[in-house]
Amino acid sequence: MVYKSDDYYFNVDPVRVPSKYPGKKHFKGPNKGKLSGNPKGKNPSDVWEIIKSDWANEVWNIPNVKSNHKEKTDHPCQYPIELVERCVLALTPENGWVLDPFAGVGSSLIASVKNKRYAVGIEMYKNYVKMGKERLKLLEKNNLKIREINEPIYDHTKSKLSIIPNEFKLALSK
Repeated sequence: MVYKSDDYYFNVDPVRVPSKYPGKKHFKGPNKGKLSGNPKGKNPSDVWEIIKSDWANEVWNIPNVKSNHKEKTDHPCQYPIELVERCVLALTPENGWVLDPFAGVGSSLIASVKNKRYAVGIEMYKNYVKMGKERLKLLEKNNLKIREINEPIYDHTKSKLSIIPNEFKLALSK
């Protein structure tokens, strides 16, 4: 977002990144021994700092919407609700307005309505408008499948493939 004036809204709390070391404490000065971080997490880093540093741990891990994604529709380049939801939360207050001039199947509208914002969408393809309206109706009934913010993409530890087979355990014990 780009603003020409100092009159803008930004709320960092909904988009904070979990701290790598939440128990870290100040080691000197007037705050010595006190926790140094914010309990809600840290401020997302500037993108250029991310590129310079260990960016894999600093970037939001939001999967794109492919064939097996729970939010998938027939739109060929659909983006996940979580992607725009973070922007809606950070850049608009409750009861604020969101305009999406290329609404597609309504991901930004869903993110807005879900978080108590008003939304206006513009879309030229009737079939996408129809899908977007259907998704909003499902949201209203709490039946829309959504990947929530920070929901793990996949927990490989629950897979049978991640369990060490007995044959390997025997070979490792020798």
